[in-house]
Amino acid sequence: MLVKEIMKSTNLAIVSPMAPIRDALNQMKEMKVKSLIVDKLRASDAYGLLTYKNILFSIIANDEDIDLLRVYDICSKPAYQISEELNIKYAVQLMVKSNVKRLLVIDNNEIEGILTMTDIMESYMKNI
Repeated sequence: MLVKEIMKSTNLAIVSPMAPIRDALNQMKEMKVKSLIVDKLRASDAYGLLTYKNILFSIIANDEDIDLLRVYDICSKPAYQISEELNIKYAVQLMVKSNVKRLLVIDNNEIEGILTMTDIMESYMKNI
């Protein structure tokens, strides 16, 4: 099975790196997601990922002021990326070895979708 058969490619939750963290949290709440894809600033830039973990570590654990931070201050960049043509077993190996729950699916340095552990498990559970 290939990544493209499982990944989500519609209604991607994308945020500007310049957005305030408070706006990003509101977007996460409205879209009912636990992460946002951080858009590139220019064509040669890399995509990033903003997760609950980034927010918890920066704002709650380190006592940062939410109103002074922008997405680019705390996001993970570059985010782990894979091709949609990759066999799903290699995506799972990367997730486990790297301790990440989400992978961006990229083609020609443009976002195609996102693959999460939840997506993989839901697909697996349908086939058992």
